[in-house]
Amino acid sequence: MKRSQKVVITCAVTGSIHTPSMSPHLPVTADEIVEQSVAAAQAGASIIHLHARDPKDGRPSADPELFAPFLARIKQQTDAVINITTGGSNGMSGEERLAAAKRFSPEVASLNMGTMNFDYAAAGARVSTWQHDWEEAYVASSGERIAVNTPGFIEKVMKDLGEGHGTRFEFECYDIGHLYMLAHLADRGLVKPPFFIQGIFGILGGIGAHPANLLHMVSIADQLFGEDYYLSVIGAGRHQMSIGAVSLALGGNVRVGLEDSLYIGKGELARSNADQVAKIRRIAEELSLQVATPEEARQMLGLKGAHAVSF
Repeated sequence: MKRSQKVVITCAVTGSIHTPSMSPHLPVTADEIVEQSVAAAQAGASIIHLHARDPKDGRPSADPELFAPFLARIKQQTDAVINITTGGSNGMSGEERLAAAKRFSPEVASLNMGTMNFDYAAAGARVSTWQHDWEEAYVASSGERIAVNTPGFIEKVMKDLGEGHGTRFEFECYDIGHLYMLAHLADRGLVKPPFFIQGIFGILGGIGAHPANLLHMVSIADQLFGEDYYLSVIGAGRHQMSIGAVSLALGGNVRVGLEDSLYIGKGELARSNADQVAKIRRIAEELSLQVATPEEARQMLGLKGAHAVSF
């Protein structure tokens, strides 16, 4: 693993797991996404990871027309790296999930490295009243929907975005097998180092959020990639800060944001994405680490630069 005193903080601003009824602070409209993205960048996030939602009811959407109202505004107001999802949400087709990234040609796009169960039904247990008629069934049925990321689809994304647009990837790895899939495709020359590996811990269907699992992931990644990768870590839900702190102590990087957890502490909703960024930044600085600027992140990850995107 490449270790640096400069820590890359990614902020995943809204995602597609949580729904408006779960938190009044979850950004849904373009204005809310812009406001929270800019504040997260000001708090220390060098990468902003973005999904879109229907502004009428907060439903996750892959429609490029819903990305357009916030992408350029965030770029104008910050120098943060903008990362567009190709994960979307379970149930979207591959073409739907790719549409926004292909249209806007971002510096970074997320890329899930395997088909998996992705069950977040338990998140609905805390909701007593649902604001919109789609929410309850959407959350409850998550365990019945498969997150489809076949080898063929992954290869298509690498070719369409990597070769076609010069976009690099946040390789989302929910289990050890996902590292081997990345190594296989790298051996075939479909992607080049340095690899930005996002280890995700605590999703039901993926690897558990235990420090021993993070150490194991680092050990296997070191065997497969040597010093050709940067590690970043997501801890889902209540594990966000603890597993992120372990990554920092190991020399890795970290992702926070309301996509991954709605809370700032036990039983306390985060009032914004910036609150979570500020907290993980304090943890990093208490460990005598410096937070990377967006330009430093671009240099580390070999990105094409904000001038080369299409928004």
